[in-house]
Amino acid sequence: MKQQFLPLALGLGITVIGLTACSDDVGKVSLGLFTTKDVLIDAKHDPKIPGVTCHISRIQANLDFADPSDMSISCRQTGPITAAQLENINLDKDGEVVFKESLSILFKSLKVRRIFDKQNQTLLYLSYSTKETNGSHKHALSTVPLYGTEAFNPNPVTLKD
Repeated sequence: MKQQFLPLALGLGITVIGLTACSDDVGKVSLGLFTTKDVLIDAKHDPKIPGVTCHISRIQANLDFADPSDMSISCRQTGPITAAQLENINLDKDGEVVFKESLSILFKSLKVRRIFDKQNQTLLYLSYSTKETNGSHKHALSTVPLYGTEAFNPNPVTLKD
C-alpha cells in the first residue's frame, strides 16, 4: 500500500522543488514558531513596461491546500518608462492582467492587473484574489506616476465617457 503513494509523493516533491526554483522570492518571514504560515515577498517586473517592478507580499500557508487571499502590493519605477512602451499596453478601463499565480488546487489565483489612468498620467497596479473569501474579494492597489519619465504627457487628451 505504501508503495502506491511513493510515485505521488515523489511527483509532488519534484513539483514543489521546481516551483521554488522558478520563483521571484526576495524575502520570506516566518509568522512564528507554532505556525506553518510565512509572509512571502515576490518581485515581479511588468513584461511590457520593464521599468516597473512590483513587490507583492502574501501569506504562504505551508501544508494547506490553499493560501489565504490577503496580499499587499507596492510598485515603483526602477528603470526607464518610454512612450513607445505605453503604445503597447491595453488602454481599456479594465486594463490587462500582467501577472498571475495559482494559490490553490481549487482554482484560486492571485492576479495583478495594469490600468492606465490617462488623465493623471499614472499606471495603476491592482492585485486581487479570484476567489471570494469571507464575503469579499481581497485586493490592493499601487500606482506609478509617469511624471519625470520620458512617457509623461503634460497635456493628455481627456477621455469622454
